Amino acid sequence: MMRQYELVERVTRYNPDADEALLNKAYVYAMQKHGSQMRASGDPYFSHPLEVAAILTDLRLDDATIAVALLHDTIEDTDATRAEIDSLFGEEIGKLVEGLTKIKRLDLVSRKAKQAENFRKLLLAIADDVRVLLVKLADRLHNMRTLGHMPEHKRGRIAEETMEIYAPLAGRMGMHDMREELEDISFRTLNPEAYETITTRLADLRERNRDLILDIETTLSERLSERGMAALVKGREKRPYSIFRKMQRKAIGFEQLSDIYGFRVTVGTEEACYRVLGVIHTTWPTVPGRFKDYISTPKQNDYKSIHTTIVGPSRQRVELQIRTISMDRVAEYGIAAHALYKDGELGGRNIARHTEDCRAFEWLRRTTELLAQGDSPEEFMEHTKLELFHDQVFCFTPKGRLIALPRGATPIDFAYAVHTDVGNTCVGCKVNGKIMPLVTELHNGDEVEIIRSPAQTPPPAWEAIAVTGKARAAIRRATRESVRKQYGALGEHILKRAFARADKVFSEDLLESVLGQHHQTSVGDLMASVGQGDLSAQTVLKSVHPDYQDERVVISGPPVEEGWFGLKQGHGLKFRIPPTEHLEQGKEEGAVAEEDGEGPALPIRGLSGDIPVSFAPNGGAVPGDRIVGILTPSEGLTIYPIQSPALKEFDDQTERWVDVRWDIDVDNPERFPARLIISAANEPGSLATIAQIIGENSGNIDNVKMVQRAPDFHQMVIDLEVWDLKHLNRIINQLRTKPNVSSVSRVNG
Repeated sequence: MMRQYELVERVTRYNPDADEALLNKAYVYAMQKHGSQMRASGDPYFSHPLEVAAILTDLRLDDATIAVALLHDTIEDTDATRAEIDSLFGEEIGKLVEGLTKIKRLDLVSRKAKQAENFRKLLLAIADDVRVLLVKLADRLHNMRTLGHMPEHKRGRIAEETMEIYAPLAGRMGMHDMREELEDISFRTLNPEAYETITTRLADLRERNRDLILDIETTLSERLSERGMAALVKGREKRPYSIFRKMQRKAIGFEQLSDIYGFRVTVGTEEACYRVLGVIHTTWPTVPGRFKDYISTPKQNDYKSIHTTIVGPSRQRVELQIRTISMDRVAEYGIAAHALYKDGELGGRNIARHTEDCRAFEWLRRTTELLAQGDSPEEFMEHTKLELFHDQVFCFTPKGRLIALPRGATPIDFAYAVHTDVGNTCVGCKVNGKIMPLVTELHNGDEVEIIRSPAQTPPPAWEAIAVTGKARAAIRRATRESVRKQYGALGEHILKRAFARADKVFSEDLLESVLGQHHQTSVGDLMASVGQGDLSAQTVLKSVHPDYQDERVVISGPPVEEGWFGLKQGHGLKFRIPPTEHLEQGKEEGAVAEEDGEGPALPIRGLSGDIPVSFAPNGGAVPGDRIVGILTPSEGLTIYPIQSPALKEFDDQTERWVDVRWDIDVDNPERFPARLIISAANEPGSLATIAQIIGENSGNIDNVKMVQRAPDFHQMVIDLEVWDLKHLNRIINQLRTKPNVSSVSRVNG
């Protein structure tokens, strides 16, 4: 374990003005707080924050970041408090430590919703201060280096999470060495056979070509020196996961790879980069299509370099990267390189300020803007992953503006990258002057012109075509807004008719006064809720006019006229079966008739058993659902919630649709059937926890069925009985708060 003076020496080696007192105090405080705590490896726990700090000294970070690395687990794992850290180390360090404490473990397999929400917290914390990310990545790197000491059943989950989130995030921040190490350790854990095969093949190749790298380095250096170019030439071997990914992407074998060895040429100035390129291209033949100039068009993570491939001295392909010393520093350290030198100042004590103009940080800020767009955590996670994983293509607007997009992007993505309004009004495009389909895949250098129409709204199908998270999020928002407007118009119609029938005044001002009672933020949202059936017009009417009494007649008894039938007693339903000529109208306008009581006859709450009544076999229905009945002559009436997918099969059988509504007897309450599908951790006590929550909330379990089992989690279907929709939602919400419950959803008929 590194000693106190050794850590201080590592920092003062690149920053002679380091605050040694701060580093010493943080070292001693963290060591005392962690005390006798041990890691899974058997090492003292304090060795972990110490190694995290050592990784960050390799990145040459500021004193505060090193101190935060030493302290990053104290609030979460010891009795240390934010107030105590503030008083000892200052508010800046206290804020960073607390920011890291709030970012709990991201559990990819069994807690996707929680993972997504924590990922949002991570990006928000990073956007506030990028040092949170640097400490988090160093923390994950050390944990991955010691992954072999973890229980075997946890390794895969941690490695998958690293491959899904932390490695690509390190790449997006330009920290390629860290990304490659995270990927290789994850690859070795997730696919040990492939890892072993590739490393064995690499070892054989290395033995056969023992002198190849040295020969090429020497030849390149000599040729450049002959032309008066001072340059450092260094060769390197591709990493196993990088090789595996290329084999997978191009569907080729190991023998077909031509660029396992790469060479980096480092020079003093940007101009010298192009002079070196000229020397190389006039000395050896180039491989067509393998030239990229990231100096004139840098990547979004600030990466700059010239890439080219030549047929080298021994007739083998040689991949070359040409860059300056400062470009090489950014390629190695990524966003952390902004802490090294700024306006000639050494030391990196202002990394948070110096990253403000960094392109990688700019991407991060744009990504966090999605947080304000109302997307769910899962959608946000999906969109961010899309942007993390894709390589880039560079396209241009007709005016010459450069637009960087993920590989595989379409003109739809291009339009939304220019501006959300451009995307929402896009109706066509021209690529390089030719009218092309909107599904056209864009390539480097394409000039794209978007054709717009103010009457256009993006169709939902575009979401499946778009590649970028920004485009998908905007399309989904536009679709939701369109649906909201559609249901809002229906809800307004329902409310006006309900108010008119009750002879009460209707106005939006009155509705606005009761928004809080119905947990709505605007009158439009309230109307949409009524239109969608989430909120009853009668409920809104009574909240606006508390003195209103429903005076509709309810008849109990046997059939009252030909063509009308009763229900089994006790199902709490009102229904009517109108004459055949009214059935189509009843199907289309039943929502309105149910609210205002209009129709060819009175609603009936029957006592006779002329028509057996049952509920949807796959999920049931509960009071609070908007419902519809399907009549089957030999079986009776089946009640479905209006959102049930099973109703699609009756679309062409309008004569079977029956308008029904709830009419609950508050003095004689009864339970109704519902079905839940639950994913829970596969550990002792999970089922007991679920049963306890349902029991404590007065739910009654009818049946439990396991439908899927896995080492980490299992999925079950539970049939239960509840009083109404509020009762069911309360049970669902409480189940979702339990740490061993991954997801809970209702099955709708």
